[in-house]
Amino acid sequence: MADPRGFLKHTSKELPVRRPVPLRLKDWKEVYEDFSHDKLQDQASRCMDCGIPFCHNGCPLGNLIPEWNDLVYRDRWRDAIERLHATNNFPEFTGRLCPAPCEASCVLGINQDPVTIKQVEVEIIDNAFDEGWVVPKMPDVQTGKKVAVVGSGPAGLAAAQQLTRAGHTVTVFERADRIGGLLRYGIPEFKMEKRHIDRRLEQMAAEGTQFRPGVNVGVDITVAQLRLNYDAVVLAGGATAWRDLPIPGRELDGIHQAMEFLPWANRVQLGDDVLDENGQPPITAKDKHVIIIGGGDTGADCLGTSHRQGAASIHQFEIMPRPPETRADSTPWPTYPLMFRVSSAHEEGGERVFSVNTEQFTGENGHVTGLRAHEVKMNAGKFEKVEGTDFELKADLVLLAMGFVGPEKEGLLNKLGVELTDRGNVSRDNNFQTTVPGVFVAGDMGRGQSLIVWAIAEGRAAAAGVDRYLMGNTALPAVIKPTAAPQR
Repeated sequence: MADPRGFLKHTSKELPVRRPVPLRLKDWKEVYEDFSHDKLQDQASRCMDCGIPFCHNGCPLGNLIPEWNDLVYRDRWRDAIERLHATNNFPEFTGRLCPAPCEASCVLGINQDPVTIKQVEVEIIDNAFDEGWVVPKMPDVQTGKKVAVVGSGPAGLAAAQQLTRAGHTVTVFERADRIGGLLRYGIPEFKMEKRHIDRRLEQMAAEGTQFRPGVNVGVDITVAQLRLNYDAVVLAGGATAWRDLPIPGRELDGIHQAMEFLPWANRVQLGDDVLDENGQPPITAKDKHVIIIGGGDTGADCLGTSHRQGAASIHQFEIMPRPPETRADSTPWPTYPLMFRVSSAHEEGGERVFSVNTEQFTGENGHVTGLRAHEVKMNAGKFEKVEGTDFELKADLVLLAMGFVGPEKEGLLNKLGVELTDRGNVSRDNNFQTTVPGVFVAGDMGRGQSLIVWAIAEGRAAAAGVDRYLMGNTALPAVIKPTAAPQR
């Protein structure tokens, strides 16, 4: 453990300061200032001798949190990154993007601020890259087996790295023009700069993983070719079928899904030639009255992007009621708490509107000009309209950020013939193998829309399943089983 009295000496959680809003809205860089090692070691010292570290239960990856907290406190940074990499292939991603269920289940969090686990994690890996400790880890043997990984988000990349290190020849296919999946085109630059993806891909390429972007498997490569050329296949295409809002006026121009809007901003930051004669991407919030429908992380990503593009006004709608300021009684420790949160994007402006339902889009000359909505209340598990609360709001741009309903069925999945669960996800057994022998699935495609830590954990577990299928046994770790929901 770290300092036995650390949690008594340092009673509050401390995080890096966010850059001033007027300053950070002028660029797309990450929003946080640097955090000194001294302050971080003070925070790591708060990790107490709790007997049963419930943070392990909160983390799907099984991260050895007390161990690397202790190592950071003792200034043993190289040992810390070894312990962190033992369970997590990409802590630079999770340390920036994960909502930290580990902190929600921290024992210290029962009556104090929890340990600053997420910040310790990201500082360990950033320091390791700075020190040159993140190097290719070459396989000891080559098995001669070939594996195709379809999809290059966190699940696919984790599976690919594990399988490459086990000695298999791994090719990652991605239908977009760059590797990274939602990490590349769904997460705004201000939440995670894409240089973090690029430097990890350099390591993976040096280890032997092959990347083929711009290839739509099932179209550019047929299913027959895929099965003929590879001994096993890992499906990691994510849950990309977005939830729509089929109400009157949905056909109007100016109404877009979040994932039709967000990638353009990232492409601009990557240097792609996508700007029009006014210097704007094809879909932009500049000088527009923006309404975002959906109050989750994707909605916040649209909010921060709209701020930086210069929106005239922004409203973010959420059908659920405003959460309480502190942990709700319905989510007691050590569960992830339902509570009101303010992200960096919310801090930057815009109006959050809770308990509201949109019933119609209005427009002129084929373009959206506003919407009609009303307040709702929950009754017996269903939303009911609150009479007399109807209102109209001006809108030049409406962004739908209401989540995803599962993987796309047309194309690859239908052609492979894999069975689906009652919820429309790809069915799999305890080894993450689908109903088609030799075809495995990991991440949101099998689990449904979920967290990045689940994606990486499932990618690692699926890799173990593939290795066992190909070789008869495996030394690859797999700390999780598939979701408890019925699979077949």
